[in-house]
Amino acid sequence: MIFITGDVHGEYDLRKFGKEEFTIQSELTKKDYMIICGDFGFLWDESKTEKYWLRWLERKPWTTLWIDGNHENYNLLKRYKIEDWNGGQIQRISASIYHLCRGGMFNIDGRKIFAFGGAESHDKQFRIPGKTIWPEEMPSLKEMAYGAEVLSRNEWKTDIIVTHSLPTYILQELEMTNNYPPNTLTDYFEKINSITNFDFWLSGHYHLNRQCT
Repeated sequence: MIFITGDVHGEYDLRKFGKEEFTIQSELTKKDYMIICGDFGFLWDESKTEKYWLRWLERKPWTTLWIDGNHENYNLLKRYKIEDWNGGQIQRISASIYHLCRGGMFNIDGRKIFAFGGAESHDKQFRIPGKTIWPEEMPSLKEMAYGAEVLSRNEWKTDIIVTHSLPTYILQELEMTNNYPPNTLTDYFEKINSITNFDFWLSGHYHLNRQCT
């Protein structure tokens, strides 16, 4: 079984994984998956508190998968080696917590899932380069080309797309372009949307519970 949720931001929003709110978890195993759509936030400062909550998440019965958002410490993420897993590439943070690398097409529980993290911080004027914001938050042209190549190899078909940000036209539809200006990544996603056959596209970043068409 696959579950998909938005940002966690470290311990900030972990309550949604508690037993009272996520009651079905007693029926799950490590063969079930929770996908977090960016801003995982547990590779941030290597504090004792952060390590405690990583262990807490590791003890949950499911396997946690996450894509990177804009609020990640990319210097820490670089320390984890890249390996192949289920058709794509991951960084194994712990025994059952994996970062899904950008542009991967993963075969998970009978579904094809295209994952592509990254986003532009809308609060970057308040952040400190190398401490609270990193240039890697925005994908490179090489990463975007790789993502397109993977989709092309799959004949532009997938079951689910998981990203942190969204295509430009969705931002316009939601009237969010003042706070989240379009950029090369949202334009890239718009092109992917126009030529890819998929069932669902899910994202985080905007902290909204909204369905768009």
